[in-house]
Amino acid sequence: MTLIEKLEQQLDSFKPAERKKALASLVKKVQAGEIALPEPGQFVNLHCHTSFSYNAYGYSPTKFAWLARKAGLAVVGTVDFDVLDALDEFRSACQLLGLKGCSGLETRVFVPEFATRVINSPGEPGISYHMGVGFPGSKVPQAQRKFLKSLKETAQQRNRDLMQRVNKYLSPVELDYEADVLSLTPAGNATERHMCVAYARKAQTRFGQGTEELAQFWSQKLGTDAKKLGLPEGRDLINTIRSKTMKRGGVGYVQPDSGSFPQMADTNRFILAVGGMPTHTWLDGSSDGEQAIEELLDVAMSTGAVALNVIPDRNYTPGSQDQKVKNLYRVVEVAKKRHLVLVEGTEMNSPGQKFVDDFSSAELAPLLPAFLTGAHIVYAHSVLQRQCGLGYTSAWADKNLGTAERKNAFFEEVGATLKPQHEDAMAEFTDAASPKDILKTVQA
Repeated sequence: MTLIEKLEQQLDSFKPAERKKALASLVKKVQAGEIALPEPGQFVNLHCHTSFSYNAYGYSPTKFAWLARKAGLAVVGTVDFDVLDALDEFRSACQLLGLKGCSGLETRVFVPEFATRVINSPGEPGISYHMGVGFPGSKVPQAQRKFLKSLKETAQQRNRDLMQRVNKYLSPVELDYEADVLSLTPAGNATERHMCVAYARKAQTRFGQGTEELAQFWSQKLGTDAKKLGLPEGRDLINTIRSKTMKRGGVGYVQPDSGSFPQMADTNRFILAVGGMPTHTWLDGSSDGEQAIEELLDVAMSTGAVALNVIPDRNYTPGSQDQKVKNLYRVVEVAKKRHLVLVEGTEMNSPGQKFVDDFSSAELAPLLPAFLTGAHIVYAHSVLQRQCGLGYTSAWADKNLGTAERKNAFFEEVGATLKPQHEDAMAEFTDAASPKDILKTVQA
């Protein structure tokens, strides 16, 4: 292993100081000409989970920033479930690397108007994955801290209850939440995927790697030939553990109801109050709820949503103009018609997901301009909201720009033009500034 490879490996350490030191060493090598970094291109990824929720490759916020800069991405963003833990570290790494970055949060919400229709959480009517993007900072106002804290605490209690049910079924392979699950996280925010990895490792410890006993155990518990699942902890095994024990129809699954998650309206109020951009998420257009996309967006926008998140890679097969591709094109056109900001990414919270979408493909190339525009808008919002409180969802933007169409044009220009090393210059502005004043400084 080379020194550079060793330093890159250290970027995923659970120790913040070690991650910071490793990145500083890599930047010195860039400055010394030992590592060449490309000029930023046009590809973007604004939806990458980090190790602060679950990244299938173990990427910390710092690691993602470094790899994104090496890949020449134009704008990048982290998104973690129920926490803003990655935000400050990611911003610092992006500033050091001269990278345009932003951060968000993902959770699940209840949408009363769609209580009888499945939206984007399979088999769960009324439940929707939901996001806030472009948060200005990880420290939220006192009045909103209880809501943010409750997101994590509720999710962790849900995990613990789920684990107890699955433990009974997988016995004698049983987990201890603190020792076996939380130890896989840097800040105590475990997910179902962490538990699946923990079960795989616990079974390996119990029965041994490569043993017939291990294969027999999983074959019996999962009802399939485990030898084809990539034992001892391959992608197919992890996904099968999750689908067979934790998702709908599994032994540990409990159907959520209207009280299981906060309502979309309440979540959007929280996101707006802390300076983020409420973002509805779209799966693939096949559910009853998403087939009524116009009605669904009416509800989302009425409660404050200003953006729409899509995951392109799950919505097309290279070389095939199938129904999912048509659904993808349609939802992008619907979003553009409504002047919703388009947010896209690959997630990276499941093995096999790409680092960045292939925007050179015939299917995605036509969509790249819209996704790049959306990325520039979210980046500009996060900078202006953090530096001077004049972000996309601010009272200043409403007063000086008014319509979503005018906001999009202004924030796109700021995001496309502003250089990361000049972000601090935005701190000079007050709400007395005009859009022209800001653009003049950005363009200088």
